[in-house]
Amino acid sequence: MDILEKLHGLYGREIDEQLIKYLSRDASEEFREAIIYQVSTGGKRLRPLITLTAAQACGGNYRDALPAAAIVELIHNYSLIYDDIIDEALLRRGKPTVRARYGDNAAILIGIWYREAIEEAILETRDPPSFAREVARVIREIDEGERLDILLEYAGRKDPYFVSNRLGPKLLGNWEALYNTYIRMISLKTAALIRASAVFGAMSIGAQHCIGAMSEYGTYLGLAFQVIDDVLDIFGDVKKFGKEIGKDIKEHKLGNAVIVMALRELSDRDRAELLDILGKDSVMEDDVKRAVEIIARTNARENSLRMATEFAEKAERALDSLPRNEYVDYLRELVRFTVTREY
Repeated sequence: MDILEKLHGLYGREIDEQLIKYLSRDASEEFREAIIYQVSTGGKRLRPLITLTAAQACGGNYRDALPAAAIVELIHNYSLIYDDIIDEALLRRGKPTVRARYGDNAAILIGIWYREAIEEAILETRDPPSFAREVARVIREIDEGERLDILLEYAGRKDPYFVSNRLGPKLLGNWEALYNTYIRMISLKTAALIRASAVFGAMSIGAQHCIGAMSEYGTYLGLAFQVIDDVLDIFGDVKKFGKEIGKDIKEHKLGNAVIVMALRELSDRDRAELLDILGKDSVMEDDVKRAVEIIARTNARENSLRMATEFAEKAERALDSLPRNEYVDYLRELVRFTVTREY
């Protein structure tokens, strides 16, 4: 049994009950199925599991953090609904996306519903004004991270804003700038919400002494999580990963740790061929296979794993200031799971 399974056994049922409670509130019967669909398609529930475990690690009762756990999972799924609209995605978690199943206009309405469900959950936290400020902050950070992620695409977008402000091609001549922009992007798009997940656990029980440690823990855990996701996108086993392999290549992304690391090492010839693939209007399966072959000639995979491990070590060190208990140990196990996972 891995740590996610263990934590699901402790908290999973109550997390799902909270999600359904907030999403169902005032929903018409014929719309309820569409609203619930996004959270019913699965997912690790990593963020609410962190929130509840953090509350216990800081010496409180996890039940006091249930509204906050719902908030972070609702924000996560809210962002996914809009990600899929932006990317015109058809599948997520092996199932049709909300937009694929119900249409873009319905998906927009469902996303608005999620945003208001978040507001309902905020009202049931220990300190609604403080939680509201943090929620506004983290949603803006995710939004900015998504903007940077799109700007780091090498090609593909037709929107006038993204075409005229595209960063990818501009940064290719300055690897340090590309790397720093990538780190900023994942700090916002992924790590910000995982940071909030840990902090919300401490806030939910009034454990001010824990907030600094949880903020640092969540930030570095989030960075490690995203780097491993990038590695799995290029080199993962589709049966274990549960997602399409090479999706970032198909989406013309430079904002993937493995691609960033490969670009530092590639010969001029291989670099030109990889960029040619990323620049195609339509990247096919054979193109993805060829891109992976090119990347595999470098140390990009190993360097990315080393980067993730360094972030993970910082996440673990952030917990050193807390009194040792089984829930702090669970948070440590989550770090180790993150860097060794295959899904």
